[in-house]
Amino acid sequence: MGFTGFPDEAFVFYEGLEADNSKVYFTRHRQLYEEAVREPMLALAEELAPEFGVAQLFRPYRDVRFAKDKSPYKTHQGAFIELMPGIGRYVRIDATGLYTAGGWYSTASDQVARYRAAVDEDLSGKRLQRIADGLAERGYVAEGDRLKTRPRGVPEDHPRIELLRHRSLYFGRHFEPEPWVHTEAAADRVRVTWRDYAELIDWLCTHVRGSELPPR
Repeated sequence: MGFTGFPDEAFVFYEGLEADNSKVYFTRHRQLYEEAVREPMLALAEELAPEFGVAQLFRPYRDVRFAKDKSPYKTHQGAFIELMPGIGRYVRIDATGLYTAGGWYSTASDQVARYRAAVDEDLSGKRLQRIADGLAERGYVAEGDRLKTRPRGVPEDHPRIELLRHRSLYFGRHFEPEPWVHTEAAADRVRVTWRDYAELIDWLCTHVRGSELPPR
């Protein structure tokens, strides 16, 4: 079956998981997760694949090996289309609604170095600033890992100081679980936002590229 939206039960499932993040809750509601969350997300990914590529669905389990929070399950379901390591498009549902994003998520040191060099350089840096300003004007929010202070060696009056603080950069938009989320119109909304991220992703693929460091 094609994508027909995310049913209200998907959001109810995550409301319950936030209240009781336990194996007992998840096991008891496993079928609800499969039917209301995972299957619609798979259908959405399949519908968008011809234009954007194949998406990877994230597993519902958290990696708690080095985390203080030992809650076993993620309180959202996400899917990611990776164009280069750490660069791509993202969609997620949770108890609060639907979220889409696009950009650069990893913080590999060689990627950070190339990113900052491109932001500092006038031609490429001004283009990214125009892209970022345009996305912000359309209601998208800049996110990612960023320094609280300026990077070492960067003057305080640098015209793109806010962009230079980033160690990863993506823009996103959140949608409340309004009636259209429960219909096929949700795919159109994701499609429109993913198209809006195209220029940012193109800039990132050109200047940041994939990490050249060997895997750990």
